[in-house]
Amino acid sequence: MSQPQDPLHGVTLESILVELQAHYGWEGLAERVDIRCFKSDPSIKSSLTFLRKTPWARAKVEGLFVQLRRSRRD
Repeated sequence: MSQPQDPLHGVTLESILVELQAHYGWEGLAERVDIRCFKSDPSIKSSLTFLRKTPWARAKVEGLFVQLRRSRRD
């Protein structure tokens, strides 16, 4: 049985964040997902801590990641 076409399957939150930060930069991320951890002294570690505790913010970041992956495929 094959895995469903879940673009987040097997992808860690850290790797999502690293890829998004590399593509958009912190400023670009802050424009797309309005959370303080991307605006004020941003780091992967502090952002991971916040996103793991904040489901709505994590969902927005994961959604942005899925959009980025889809746009790269087209």
